[in-house]
Amino acid sequence: MNTWRSASIAVTAAALLALTTACGQEKGSDAPDGQSVGNAAPAQDGYGSGDGYGSDSGSDAGAGAAKAAGQLAVWDSKELGKVVTDSAGFTLYRFDKDTAKPPKSNCAGDCAKTWPVALAEGAKAAPGVDAALIGSVTRDDGSKQLTIAGWPMYRYAEDKKPGDANGQGVGGTWFAAAPDGKKAAPGQSGDAGDGEAADLAGLSTRKDPKLGEIIVDKNGMTVYRFKKDSAWPMKSACVGECLDNWPVVEPVDKNDTEGIIKKGFVTFNRPDGIKQQSINCWPVYTFSGDKKPGDTNGQGVGGTWYAVSPQAKLVGAPK
Repeated sequence: MNTWRSASIAVTAAALLALTTACGQEKGSDAPDGQSVGNAAPAQDGYGSGDGYGSDSGSDAGAGAAKAAGQLAVWDSKELGKVVTDSAGFTLYRFDKDTAKPPKSNCAGDCAKTWPVALAEGAKAAPGVDAALIGSVTRDDGSKQLTIAGWPMYRYAEDKKPGDANGQGVGGTWFAAAPDGKKAAPGQSGDAGDGEAADLAGLSTRKDPKLGEIIVDKNGMTVYRFKKDSAWPMKSACVGECLDNWPVVEPVDKNDTEGIIKKGFVTFNRPDGIKQQSINCWPVYTFSGDKKPGDTNGQGVGGTWYAVSPQAKLVGAPK
């Protein structure tokens, strides 16, 4: 037992030394009570919330029900722009952890119960949409999954009726699909896509009409800091269920950034096993309540969560 404890202390000390080198001696001034994530329960893996796949309720609505997509259609959502649906009118989604070139699905097992596969059988392009965009990818079980521009398509088990889009933005990785396979976005036509969220750098900035210049991730989603965290020593007070609502920003290559401070731009190897990006040594997050690029629903939540400036400062936080 003493040997195990000694080894554990040594590993912790080594990790602390590495962060000392990367982040310097500056102490986080607005987070003296930050709790170490060492006490955290394992959190989501990017598939969604709660159980890690986007479903808190274990709903049986469409769970595991892979169905043929049939005749595709397009509906014009006021919030999301043009969105592809299956023949029954249910929203189709794409997953950031999949790939389009080559087409590959990384959602199987429990993930595919929450995000049922849209099968390619009988699939036809929506009227006015290039039929050449429609294809399929063979899954590990031998079934053929519908692809649009190479992206595998899914439904969401929590969508209860045609026109629902409850899967939009889940886990920061699931998005309604546009007719060209890109992420649905307001003001874009089916064959547009210039400035689409997916074309952004890993971390960049945008001008918000109320908050000014703030940092956004590769999907255009607002990036936040938690006042109860600290930069030195680097600690996160967002643990366990907190991470369901505030998913960590995954590590980003420093060269894949635009307009943000590079100081203290290091990966935080959290004791709960999750790797998190930090900016100026502050851990950063997105908010599950933000459903589309441009949303800032996390701003000021609990008086502790705020959008982040290009200099990694809290935007709009009381002094």
